[in-house]
Amino acid sequence: MSVNEEIQQLRSEIERHSDLYYQSDAPEISDYDFDQLLERLKALETENPELITPDSPTQRVGGKATSLKPFTHTVALMSLDNSYDLSELKAFTERCEKLAEGRKLDYVAELKIDGLSVSLHYENGILVTGATRGDGSQGDEVTQNVKTIRSIPLKLKVDAPAHAEVRGEVFLSRSQFAKINAELEMQGEKTFANPRNCASGTLRMLDSAVVASRRLDMFPYDAFTGASKMFATHAEVFEWCGRNGFNVNPHRSECANFDELAAFITEMETVRDGLDYEIDGVVVKVNSTALQDEFGTTTKAPRWAIAYKYPARQATTRLLGIGIQVGRTGALTPVANLVPTLLAGTTVARASLHNEDEIKRLDLKIGDYVMIEKSGEIIPQVLSVVTTKRDGSETEFEFPNRCPVCGIDPVSARGRGRSPMHQRRLSRESKGSRLVFCIAKGNGYRGPRRSVGRDAGR
Repeated sequence: MSVNEEIQQLRSEIERHSDLYYQSDAPEISDYDFDQLLERLKALETENPELITPDSPTQRVGGKATSLKPFTHTVALMSLDNSYDLSELKAFTERCEKLAEGRKLDYVAELKIDGLSVSLHYENGILVTGATRGDGSQGDEVTQNVKTIRSIPLKLKVDAPAHAEVRGEVFLSRSQFAKINAELEMQGEKTFANPRNCASGTLRMLDSAVVASRRLDMFPYDAFTGASKMFATHAEVFEWCGRNGFNVNPHRSECANFDELAAFITEMETVRDGLDYEIDGVVVKVNSTALQDEFGTTTKAPRWAIAYKYPARQATTRLLGIGIQVGRTGALTPVANLVPTLLAGTTVARASLHNEDEIKRLDLKIGDYVMIEKSGEIIPQVLSVVTTKRDGSETEFEFPNRCPVCGIDPVSARGRGRSPMHQRRLSRESKGSRLVFCIAKGNGYRGPRRSVGRDAGR
């Protein structure tokens, strides 16, 4: 077998395993074995750079950028009008029926992914540009970063026009979000509040290697060629995207009327917490692109689409106190202790406050009434303080100047968004900084006695 043949075989094998992982959820090999295939391909291409092509799997991770460049969208990415109860959705379908003037009318209902919109541009089937939504007219060019998302094909497989634009929602799975925050907490770094914030910040990073390590994902939701929709119906977009290797969300439905839309919305709300990604509603679109064009838009949103938003998982309760939790690395993390409140089917008595800077940002005082939010299985967050309910009895919270477990002075990481840590340096003669962490029986903390490494002395 020639080098070129082996390279082609490796690319095909890597692509097949990517499809099995992202589209079929039926991987045949481990992540380690997949990485070994990729490493072999990298080695062959390094030895034979003339054989590197733009759609090679090795081109997903590039170098570091110095800044993000602006990108102007050919067709604006408009916002959607929102509906918050089924009567508003019913009014939307009635308006559509009136505009259709008796012509056949059906809808496509799809999940409203809680992520960020991106636009992907393909020239002759090759991915050449990726950009964020921005303000709808202009976003940031993030081509190298979207290439790191393995569920985004670098090359279209079938029926590729000279130019194709695929729009989708980039997101971070709940399971991956938990891993990222666990790693950040181990390093004593500031954790992310929710998967959407993490995905949004990650996609705008300048180092594509870090972006690749975060394992972002994307669900496509529309396709254009030039300034026009690619197909006669919206439903065909998902079929075409699936044939071309995109990770198409399976939860969607073609609905003939309001009753079928309402049934789908109700069904999806019951399975919402079982999904490994965040959703905050269902998007409803007129299926016919000819009718979409005819219905047109207002100054802000299309008349042929609407977002049904599920009830907010928020509640107001009172802050009884702030406890200090000692993490595995020795990081001191504040936790809000609340008057128990029913939220999203469970009783909530604690909420995350992340770090001392977050308490200051919220201007949080003991005794305050606060707005909290729960998102999926993630610990509830304190969103804001209801200052209008203050009566003067509230008291300031002072961050402890001693570890509540072992009494050691915390090493402050203020100004870098990190939690203070309790630690003391052992030996200046050692090559790596070694830290001693407390192990106190009965306090619930079971961290390591020491950590050896380059980052341990932070």
